[in-house]
Amino acid sequence: QVQLVESGGGLVQAGESLRLSCAASGRTFDTYAMAWFRQAPGKEREFVATTSWSGGSTYSATSATSVKGRFTISRGSPKNTVLLQMNRLKPEDTAVYYCAAGVKSGTHFTAYDYWGQGTQVTVSS
Repeated sequence: QVQLVESGGGLVQAGESLRLSCAASGRTFDTYAMAWFRQAPGKEREFVATTSWSGGSTYSATSATSVKGRFTISRGSPKNTVLLQMNRLKPEDTAVYYCAAGVKSGTHFTAYDYWGQGTQVTVSS
């Protein structure tokens, strides 16, 4: 049974940092893309960042939600783990953060086959 388990969420003040971790099990994920999405109350699930099996990364570049330059996604060792280092957090980063894995990389949630249950990140102003 495939499982993705996120950890590392919490309550921080604006400007502080958090590191999210996701551990995948139940199959080999070496050739899978892994990604982070987030969903704030009343909003759709949105793309944050993805990393391919070879290590290439893509970040959300939407001006309203851009995380590029503040967040860093990386694969752990073994490659069934993915990390999200979040620096200079803003109140608008508050959301449930979800880990995802898929054969194909992409910025839309439909690209991914497996999902975690999510971890809450709350940033106070």
